[in-house]
Amino acid sequence: MNQIDLNGHVAVVTGGAQGIGQAVAERFAASGATVEIWDLDGDLADETAADIGEAVTGRAVDVTDAAAVMRAAKAAEGAHGPIDILVTSAGISGPNATTWEYPLDDWSRIMRINVDGTFHCCRAVAPSMIGQGYGRIVTIASVAGKEGNPNAGAYSASKAAVIALTKSLGKELAGYDIAINAVTPAAAR
Repeated sequence: MNQIDLNGHVAVVTGGAQGIGQAVAERFAASGATVEIWDLDGDLADETAADIGEAVTGRAVDVTDAAAVMRAAKAAEGAHGPIDILVTSAGISGPNATTWEYPLDDWSRIMRINVDGTFHCCRAVAPSMIGQGYGRIVTIASVAGKEGNPNAGAYSASKAAVIALTKSLGKELAGYDIAINAVTPAAAR
């Protein structure tokens, strides 16, 4: 296994109560980071955090709510110090349907969680990272955002937006020793 040293770093992982986010939180904690799991399901976030270890805490956060994300970022910094690492893993895939039959409410919900949620989290932590002259942001996009999946127009479009946001933010943060990258996995549980 590759070894990384995250001692002294504070990481936030959205959607970290399960799936890819949980695996990231586990690895960060094993590498010495203090980790906050932000998840809509606060009870599951607390349970997952307790299962991982004492360096991990859970926090109920709705990433679609910009004010809630800002409050969570300030609370995390108050509890642990400046956030050094952000992984935006919160996301949903939504139903499968052709574009012309896609339910409007599902389209909006996917965009709010996948795109707006990523934007809100980056917006909340970037100023602190700029202030400390250091940070690492990883957005979880999808190969669907690069290729487009049939019957998954909303998901594909949302992940393409995450990739474009990551590129834009990367150029904006390039002068501050803040790296941002998008990861584009294929299907995962």
